[in-house]
Amino acid sequence: MEPYRLHVYVCDQKKPEGAPCCSARGSVRIIDELRRSVAAAGLGEQVQVTTCGSLGLCERGPNLVVYPEGVWYSGVGVEDVSAIVQEHFIGGRPVERLVNRDEAALRTEIDGNKRKMLSALAAQAAAGVLPDHFQQAVRGFQPSRVLLTAIELDVFTSVGKGARSDEVAAALGTDPRATGMLLDALVALEILAKADGAYRNTPLSERYLVAGARDDARAALLHSANLWPRWSTLTECVRQGTSVAYREMQDRGDEWTTAFIAAMHRSAAARAPLVVRTAEVDRVHRMLDVGGGSGAYAIAFAQANPDMVVEVFDLPTVLPITRGHIEEAGLSDRITTRSGDLRSDGFGSGFDLVFLSAICHMLGSAGNQDLVGRCFAALSPGGRVLIQDFILTPDRTSPRSAALFALNMLVGTPEGSTYTSAQYRAWLSQAGFVDIRHVSLPGPTGLMFGSHP
Repeated sequence: MEPYRLHVYVCDQKKPEGAPCCSARGSVRIIDELRRSVAAAGLGEQVQVTTCGSLGLCERGPNLVVYPEGVWYSGVGVEDVSAIVQEHFIGGRPVERLVNRDEAALRTEIDGNKRKMLSALAAQAAAGVLPDHFQQAVRGFQPSRVLLTAIELDVFTSVGKGARSDEVAAALGTDPRATGMLLDALVALEILAKADGAYRNTPLSERYLVAGARDDARAALLHSANLWPRWSTLTECVRQGTSVAYREMQDRGDEWTTAFIAAMHRSAAARAPLVVRTAEVDRVHRMLDVGGGSGAYAIAFAQANPDMVVEVFDLPTVLPITRGHIEEAGLSDRITTRSGDLRSDGFGSGFDLVFLSAICHMLGSAGNQDLVGRCFAALSPGGRVLIQDFILTPDRTSPRSAALFALNMLVGTPEGSTYTSAQYRAWLSQAGFVDIRHVSLPGPTGLMFGSHP
């Protein structure tokens, strides 16, 4: 079976530093350029580009194979991709200067590299050397810290269209030597590029990390920088069973609140259309968004149903940001705000839908039972509660993001965690909800629905 006229496999295997491999020779750029060129040539329905593990020609990468002909290319550069697409994919003539034609020599080289790899793995195991992937996980904080420091300093805006390290240091008011070291590390991480002693932004950093860029994400990413000190307390949190550095949100300062809400807004804006499509909003006339943050979900719900009015309930430190987004969306006539503490305050009554997004993970079991009970009291008969959050499998080990986020709550809250579908069902049932159901969504979070009888 050949569902595509051509199927291209491009090696993207990553090996330890110093070991020859296609990824170290720029296979990511080849893959991106292949996909772009195939699409530009109108071949998206005919040519499938797939990444794969080692093809066995590690010293001569990047390597790719085109099937069904079985044409093996080696040493492919970005500048070669156009020729491959035009001459081979369209014209039917392989680019001979890149093709491996000697089948016997090809097989000998692949078998030789395979034996070397197996021998190296056996020697590593015999010596008791830690596996590479485990060592990378242990040192994972290093690239993370490099990126977060660069974001905090706003390095990428200072680099702009190109700058030398001393120019970046002067713009940032940082030490020239240390700044050069940081910039070189960013080049090693492929977040910046370097040529003739000057640094420039890559397409990724230019799009997401430069102030004023179309998809500038720096404000949201600063929230991850703010999480760093908390995660440094994880060992002591595990000893004590709770956060050892917890502060109430109003005590964390405007900078922390702005970064936190920016991060939540970016996530919510991306997921809101998916949630709204699942929620049957045509039946909702009055909605309460508890802990609504930036108002991204309230805005999406209101836009989906012109007859709906929404109230966003959140802390007084958050609501000025909320109102700014509501005004920008032109929905101040249908979305209002009310300040309060979701951990203790009543929510009013008469709502058709109460929405809780990324709230339950902040609370312990008793707190969630109480919260769900107050949501039940706020609903009209026949109304519904909709909870969006991380939902763990019964053994609590997946999804991976949910299991890790439980620790984020351990270091950041007195009792927070992530929970299973069964736990949500128990809270909802005890509060009086019926027709309880779990709806899986693509991505890290899921939905729980409950109906007021």
